[in-house]
Amino acid sequence: QVQLLESGGGLVQAGGSLRLSCAASGRTDSTYYMGWFRQAPGKEREFVAAITRSSGATYYADSVKGRFTISRDNAKNTMYLQMNSLQPEDTAVYFCAATRRMIFSGLSKQASWWDYWGQGAPVTVSS
Repeated sequence: QVQLLESGGGLVQAGGSLRLSCAASGRTDSTYYMGWFRQAPGKEREFVAAITRSSGATYYADSVKGRFTISRDNAKNTMYLQMNSLQPEDTAVYFCAATRRMIFSGLSKQASWWDYWGQGAPVTVSS
């Protein structure tokens, strides 16, 4: 089993920045991809970004490309999401996810593809 714990959420004004962290514990050596999803009130959970174990490949949703950066420090078993130029539409609960799967495809952007989830960190962007 793998446990994931997010931190770093909060309230920020539009145009501001936040950095989310996701600390992993347990069988972390079994996770290949790690990623971020978000869920706004009344909406489905949506894919934000993903990264391989080696950090050799990253994937982003079109809505955050160029503004958000995903990174991973395996020595610390921690993944990060640097969020810049935040907008009110970025307001959501952000979830950390991990999986043992090793081939990324269109299905990887669905929540059901992922094996492990954190509790979520709320991010509110005020206008």
